[in-house]
Amino acid sequence: MTGLEGFRIQRIDTRQDDIEQALAALRERMSPRGDVVSPSGRQKTLAVFGQPLTPGQVVERICGDVRREGLGALLRYSESLDGASLTASTLRVSPDELEAAHRAASPEFLETVRRIRERIWRFQRAILHADVELPEEDGISLRQRYVPLQRVGVCVPGGAAAYPSTVLMTAVPAQAAGVAEIAVVAPPTDFGANNPDVLATCHELGIREVYRVGGAQAVAALAYGVEGLLPVDKIVGPGNLFVALAKKHVYGEVDIDSIAGPSEVVVIADETARPDFAAADLLAQAEHSPGASLLVTWSEAVCEATAAELARQAARLSRAELTIQSLQDFGALILVRDAAEACELTDRIAPEHLHIATSQTEPFLARIRNAGATFLGDFTPVALGDYAAGPSHVLPTGGTARWASGLSANDFLRAHSVIACTESGLRQIAADVQRLAEKEGLTAHRASVEVRLEGS
Repeated sequence: MTGLEGFRIQRIDTRQDDIEQALAALRERMSPRGDVVSPSGRQKTLAVFGQPLTPGQVVERICGDVRREGLGALLRYSESLDGASLTASTLRVSPDELEAAHRAASPEFLETVRRIRERIWRFQRAILHADVELPEEDGISLRQRYVPLQRVGVCVPGGAAAYPSTVLMTAVPAQAAGVAEIAVVAPPTDFGANNPDVLATCHELGIREVYRVGGAQAVAALAYGVEGLLPVDKIVGPGNLFVALAKKHVYGEVDIDSIAGPSEVVVIADETARPDFAAADLLAQAEHSPGASLLVTWSEAVCEATAAELARQAARLSRAELTIQSLQDFGALILVRDAAEACELTDRIAPEHLHIATSQTEPFLARIRNAGATFLGDFTPVALGDYAAGPSHVLPTGGTARWASGLSANDFLRAHSVIACTESGLRQIAADVQRLAEKEGLTAHRASVEVRLEGS
C-alpha cells in the first residue's frame, strides 16, 4: 500500500451489526494469542530454528536454552535474531559510553528529561504505600511493612523507534519506591541500546547497568541470570509479542508487571467533540503499528467527520503506511445508540487508554470502571500520559484493565506483616487458635501454643 488509496477503516453500527462478534475478533487479534507476527518475522523464525515454530514455541526454546547454557545461548540468539556479534565484554554498555552519550546530549533534551523525571517522581512518591501499625490491643501488635525490591529489570523496546520515555516511565517509579539496582535491557540496534538518547536518559537517572540485548533472550537473561548479568526480582516494561510471551514464561521464577499486548485507545465522543482532535488520538495509537484505535460515538456527524480527518491527517505522518495499515487491521468507528451504551460498551472493552471527549466528562468517568488510564477533555491528549504527566505509561492491555492496574511505584514494594504478642496477649487469643488447629487436625500447631502457656 502506498498512501491513502483504498483506505478504509471498519465501521460498526450497534443498531445493525453484531458488536460482540466484531469486538471478540479484534481482541483475539490483539492478544498474545493473536500471533501478530510480520512476514519477515516468520521468515526469521524459519531461518533460525529450521522449522515454522509458533511464537510460543520460539519463546520456550530461547528461554530453555538461556537457562541451560547461559551467556553462550544469549550471545548466539543475539547474533542469529538481531545480527549483533557481541561478546562477554561488549554485552554491557560501558560507563564511558553512557557518560559520552550524556555529554553529547543537547541541554534542551536533558532539561526535558529532568522536568519529566520530577513530575513522575512527585506523583509516584505521593501514591507510595506507607507502613501501617494498628494500636496494640490485648497484648497483640500488628504491622504491615513495605520493603522495596532489591533488583529490577527494565525492558526498553528498540525496533522501529527509540523510547527514552520508557526508561523514565519504568525506572523512575522503581527509584521512587527505593529499588537499589536497576538493569536496563534494550535491543542491540540504533533505536535500542545503541541509541544516544536512551543512553543519555539512563545516565541522567543514575542507571549504570545497560545491556545490549532484546527479545525473549533478554527476558530470560534477566530472569535466570547469565555471566555478567545477575538475575532480577521483577521484570517490567513493554515489548513485542515475543517479549510478552517470555515474561509469561518466566513468571514464577521472577515477578512481572504484565503480559502486555499492542497499544490501544477508546475515544468516547459526543456531538461537541472536535473530529480533528479525536482523529489525532486514534492515529497516535495506530502509529505503534500494531495499535487498536476505536472511536465510540452516538453522533453520526462526528463519526463521518472523524473518518475524513483520519485520511487527511494520516497523509502527513512520517509512518503513514504503517499507521494506515494498523487502522485498517485494528481500528473501528463504532456508532452506538446513546451515551449509556457508549459507557457500557467501553466498560466491556476495558481499554488501555480511554479519552473522554464530551462536554461533561465527570459523569462518564463515574460510569466507567475499567480503563488503564483515562484522559479528560479536549486538551488532554493520550500523548500527555505517554510522555510527561506522572503516571506510568505501562498500562494493562487486551481487556485486562478489568482487574489489572498500570505500573506504579507500589509495584516495586513487597508487603509483609509483622506480629508481636505478649504472654497476656497469647492467653487472650489462645483458645481460638487451639480450637481451629484441632478442627483441622494440626496438633503441632495447637501444641506450639499450649507449650508456652503451661505452668505459667
